[in-house]
Amino acid sequence: MASSPPRLVIIGAGFAGMWAALSAARKLELAGKADDSVEITLLAPEPTLYIRPRLYENDVSEASAPLADLLSLAAVHYIQATVQKIVVEKQLVEYVSADGSTSALAFDRLILASGSKLFRPEAVSGLAEYSFDADDMANALKLDAHLRSLAALPDSPARNTIVIGGGGFTGVEVAAEMPRRMRGILGENADIKVVILERGPRINFMGPKPTPIVEEALASLEIQVLTSESITSVDADGVTTASGTRIASKTVIWTAGMRASALTAQIPGKRDEFGRLFVAQNLKVVGVDRVYATGDTAHVAADDEGHLVMQSCQHAMNLGKSAGNNAMADLLGLPETAYSQPLYATCLSLGPWGALFTMGWDREVSLVKEEGYKMKMQINTKLIYPPPPNRAEALAAADPVLQAIA
Repeated sequence: MASSPPRLVIIGAGFAGMWAALSAARKLELAGKADDSVEITLLAPEPTLYIRPRLYENDVSEASAPLADLLSLAAVHYIQATVQKIVVEKQLVEYVSADGSTSALAFDRLILASGSKLFRPEAVSGLAEYSFDADDMANALKLDAHLRSLAALPDSPARNTIVIGGGGFTGVEVAAEMPRRMRGILGENADIKVVILERGPRINFMGPKPTPIVEEALASLEIQVLTSESITSVDADGVTTASGTRIASKTVIWTAGMRASALTAQIPGKRDEFGRLFVAQNLKVVGVDRVYATGDTAHVAADDEGHLVMQSCQHAMNLGKSAGNNAMADLLGLPETAYSQPLYATCLSLGPWGALFTMGWDREVSLVKEEGYKMKMQINTKLIYPPPPNRAEALAAADPVLQAIA
């Protein structure tokens, strides 16, 4: 089914979806076409970009940015909706609007930019009922409200203990903020205990070079790391591990693992262990015509050396730009451009200790402590925000060749 004028539909308003929309508009303008010659439509539950990499912070009030004006400037039609079904063979997207009504939208090209969600294994008893997370804004605010409510409880080890399930990137960033965050709520003299449970033999997600620095920082913050431990059950008063260890805690924060949006299962393509769709270097889903996947839904090499993209805003930004550019080029009968993002960097926040900034896939340590923190703040407050509300600047920033560190 084709639409008239041809329609490019983008699902998702995260980093990948936002940049895909702007890049598609840029390609249309560069081709000398009128804005209404191709309809660019973005569907998402809210016209808001939530700055997910900032949700570990104590104050998340500035971890979002409105998109309505920006999309309007780029002549992108926004529909407030939640997509329920993708019918590839009929070129249809079915969605539920904010008022609860159900509708269908035809597409000529589709970009899936619906992101990823925290993975909660069903095998962990009580995880859904009793744990917290900072995976999205709603849950970050729920966690904050819970932490503040602890001040009304009697002093006890369970009240004062925070358990972090998972010693990966998010787990470490959340844990590193907890000692000062909890003392700000319970008082400077509160006997705060923060425990990270890591199923591996070491917190080693950054590789051998930065790992000793991460361990040093956590030790300086008096954060306890229990390795070769995994949570088997969670209840209102604590956790039990596979080894039988019991930790009393009113606050269990789950951070272990991500999975691509469930909408990927509705695209008839091969998926990896994270649920991401295999895409070619132009980001078109392998074996599926007219459909592109980008951001956290895409499995693709970032460079000529075969490094796979990570589920991170760092890669989502340029993946989005490339998908928007190529989907529009395909609609217009123009050449597409292979996605490539050889520049790679990592910046890990470590609370009052500072931050750790590394360069390259081997993660060569570049900046630590205060200098690392300055870089983290530069990334969080400058580099990953949307472009200024000016059409020319916004579309220029959507150039898929531009590199971004985040």
